[in-house]
Amino acid sequence: MSIYTKGGDRGTTSLVRTKNVSKSDDRIQLVGTIDELTSHLGLVKTMIKDEETIRQLEKIQRILITVMAGVADPYNKEYKIEEHEEEFLEQEIDRMEGLFQRPKEFILPGQCRLSAELDIARTVSRRAERALAAVSVKFGADNGAKIFMNRLADYLYVLARYTDAKMDKPASEAGNDRKEEKSMEQNQNPAASEAVIQEVLKRMGVQGRITLDSAKRLIEKIEEEAKRRGKKAVIAICGPEGNPVAVHVMDGAFLVSFDVATKKAYTSVAVKMSTMELSKLAQPGETFYGVDKMDNGKIVIFAGGVPLKVGDTIIGGLGISGGTGEEDHSLAEYGLSVLNEVL
Repeated sequence: MSIYTKGGDRGTTSLVRTKNVSKSDDRIQLVGTIDELTSHLGLVKTMIKDEETIRQLEKIQRILITVMAGVADPYNKEYKIEEHEEEFLEQEIDRMEGLFQRPKEFILPGQCRLSAELDIARTVSRRAERALAAVSVKFGADNGAKIFMNRLADYLYVLARYTDAKMDKPASEAGNDRKEEKSMEQNQNPAASEAVIQEVLKRMGVQGRITLDSAKRLIEKIEEEAKRRGKKAVIAICGPEGNPVAVHVMDGAFLVSFDVATKKAYTSVAVKMSTMELSKLAQPGETFYGVDKMDNGKIVIFAGGVPLKVGDTIIGGLGISGGTGEEDHSLAEYGLSVLNEVL
């Protein structure tokens, strides 16, 4: 299952349907954190002898990979996590808690190597949960994934404490165990595996420009998504030369958004990049500083404009205005994700 496509430079990467995403983007941070978590769980599996626990950890890893795919391709229904998916975690928590007395005091991790690794995985899981919350605010997130991530950290905590209880040794008596584990560790390959691979994009037959019919269909899909998000926007589509093809004003949209949306669409084809990318390059000291003063004011550096491409060919531009820059850009990304469906 592929998460990333090849980035355009060292500072950007690409998600399944979105090119040139900054590596500081919350979604990239989230995918990286979940990838880190799956690798920690892989290490934990090498230290566990109970086959049933190993199967559960493998199931968790597969679900986490699906969560990553859902972040990279949020409109693909195959990557949704069912809201009852966490039930097996709840069952295991209940089962383990029935076998030992859960400590009430603050825990100092490190009674044994295995529980220490589980505690590290637990903290990474919590970090992934926080990152998912940040992505949810900006781009929306699968509710089932949020529920699963919340319960996963609790499961890892109880599994760590259950491991300590089975050891039933104070830290002072665990020295020999640690020496043996260290010796085993030296014989293992410490290299972390790469959990994400390059996406091979399916290329369409190249067409020269977006048609009015295709533009209408694209606008209809974007409007439906905007309504779902509770947004009121102006959606503008232009041809590859920058001339308007269609502009749609949703009820309640700001008057100024009409002009801004059309300029965003124009700008995206004029500079052959998203207006979000351009805004970063147009800051003082950057390559395109002052570009918004050119072309008789038709160039804008507000996020929300993206070039529409088939393969590497620009067939038009999409501009959206009505919310914050991040909200407009997110809607434009949605438009890119469904472009192939309307052409």
